[in-house]
Amino acid sequence: MATDPLAPAPPAGPKRGRGATFNPDNRFRDATRVAVDDGWAREPDPEIGEETSRQVRTTVTIQLARTIVTRNRSPDIPFDASINPYQGCEHGCIYCYARPTHAYLDLSPGIDFETKLFAKPDAPKLLREELAKPGYVCEPIALGTNTDPYQPIERDWKITRQVLEVLAEHEHPFSIVTKNALVERDLDILAPMAAKGMARAYLSITTLDPDLARKLEPRASAPARRLQAVRALADAGVPTGVMVAPVIPQLNDRDLEAILEAAAQAGAKGAGWVMLRLPLEVAPLFRDWLLAHYPDRAAHVMSLVQNLRGGKDYRSEWGTRMRGTGVFADIIEKRFEVACRRFGLNEEGARVKLDASKFRPPARDGGRQGMLF
Repeated sequence: MATDPLAPAPPAGPKRGRGATFNPDNRFRDATRVAVDDGWAREPDPEIGEETSRQVRTTVTIQLARTIVTRNRSPDIPFDASINPYQGCEHGCIYCYARPTHAYLDLSPGIDFETKLFAKPDAPKLLREELAKPGYVCEPIALGTNTDPYQPIERDWKITRQVLEVLAEHEHPFSIVTKNALVERDLDILAPMAAKGMARAYLSITTLDPDLARKLEPRASAPARRLQAVRALADAGVPTGVMVAPVIPQLNDRDLEAILEAAAQAGAKGAGWVMLRLPLEVAPLFRDWLLAHYPDRAAHVMSLVQNLRGGKDYRSEWGTRMRGTGVFADIIEKRFEVACRRFGLNEEGARVKLDASKFRPPARDGGRQGMLF
């Protein structure tokens, strides 16, 4: 049966190496397509087997961005400027709140988000132009806010590394959040910048259970490998922390203390947590993922999620969207605070403000004017 690559596929169970189980409709489309069985459905290839025949390949398209620094004024987010070298993320985390952004590209936030990726090779050039603008005010730039800067395609594209090289050249402070141990590759940049008080990094660790991690975030580094990255960063002098994000009721909340303890033992000094967020298309994706992987507890998990969100799958009000409300949210907050005290995380002085005083903007004429003298 011929299929439209843009058509929303019905839930069909897990895809090997992918988080989403299907492509939900794009909310901006005026029309929707429905797959119809005409009797000519392709049988699994006997040579490669059913699982391999259900694999979905990753494609990368160049995106010619006009700007690279995004400004944020949300009062519950601890940064004002960010850079995302990629759009879409191959890690495939089923809970990713950034999935709905793929709808703006006329693609699905489901499997499309983790297989149809966009790279911004002009990012270093655009960053230099931004830093050279008259009146530019230096403030720490966050990497890893919408899609992971160290997702697997960074190994080949190296856009994140090039961005860091520009920031280091001009002594511009930055922070990183990632789920990938590939961050170790750039210690030659991170460590000298950290020694100047201009860099810090957080590893996001959702669970210590490799089986759960493989289902939740199939192409991110394994939990043990992320802890090794925490140790490598800390040993190199980079201020390092851990993000337990997201906390999912009755799925990974039991791991909260164990994650914080393991991270502290690996050298982490700071920690944070975020409750599961299910905006827009993420809610049906997560529901179907639960039914596919944990059918016995799917209804219970979603009941607790809705108790956190005033009876809905998600509410986006500032101040509560990152934590939720109610008894379960209060319990997680208290557990987190007690565990941090117990393991020496978030102690006074652990989160020092990054130094922006040494910033040197690029020459707006590329340095040519100096050749006249």
